[in-house]
Amino acid sequence: MSGPRRIGQTVPEVAGKVLGKRGLAFGALITDWPSIIGHQLSLRTAPDKLSFPRGKREDATLHIRAMGAIALELQHLEPQIIERINSFFGYRAVARIRLVHAALPQTARPAPRRRELTMDEEIAVVTGTAAVEDEELRATLERFGRSLLARPKR
Repeated sequence: MSGPRRIGQTVPEVAGKVLGKRGLAFGALITDWPSIIGHQLSLRTAPDKLSFPRGKREDATLHIRAMGAIALELQHLEPQIIERINSFFGYRAVARIRLVHAALPQTARPAPRRRELTMDEEIAVVTGTAAVEDEELRATLERFGRSLLARPKR
C-alpha cells in the first residue's frame, strides 16, 4: 500500500478518465459555464465539445448545444461569448463557435435549498474575515463561509 499522494497527481488521472479526449480545459468550461456565459444563457445552452487544431492548444472551435430561437441570439452574441471564454482562460483558447441543434443534457436534481443564517452565524462570518485587508478576497471568504454554514445537514 502506498502512502498519501498529492491531489495534483490524482486529479488529472480521475478527470482524464471522465473527460476523455476533451481534456481538463473542457472540464473547467463545463463547471464554470454559467459564470462565463451568464445565468440566462446557461439555462438554455450547454458546451458540447472543444476541438483544438491538431498539435495546438489555442484557436479551438467550441461546439455549443442550443435549441430553437436561442441559436439565433448566440450567433449575434458570438464575439462577446468568445471574448468571455478567452478572458476566463487567459489566452485565445477559442476562435470560433459552432452551434449544435440538440437537446440539452439532463441536469442533476436541483441543489438543496440553503437555510438562512442566524444572526450569530452571520456575525461569526464577518468577524472571522475582518482581518483580511484585500476587499475582494474578504468578500469571497465571506461568501464561502456563508455557503458552508448554510449547507443542509446530511
